[in-house]
Amino acid sequence: MIKARVTVTLKNGVLDPQGKAIEGALHALEFPEVAKVRQGKVFDVELDTKDRKKAEADLKAICEKLLANTVIEDYAFEIE
Repeated sequence: MIKARVTVTLKNGVLDPQGKAIEGALHALEFPEVAKVRQGKVFDVELDTKDRKKAEADLKAICEKLLANTVIEDYAFEIE
């Protein structure tokens, strides 16, 4: 079994209204030192294999086909 954590974030230059809303809320909660917030998604994925190379290829395909919109999002994954 291989476990991985996939992180998907908006590419630089893509507007992030949710991040801006969080930033505003933090300022309202008296955290004025918060300069910028960008939001993203995290997925924990378990693959039923011991082949690390295949797992990396599968994770790349999973991200590109489903988890990330590669037009506006970047992704990265870490295998435990």
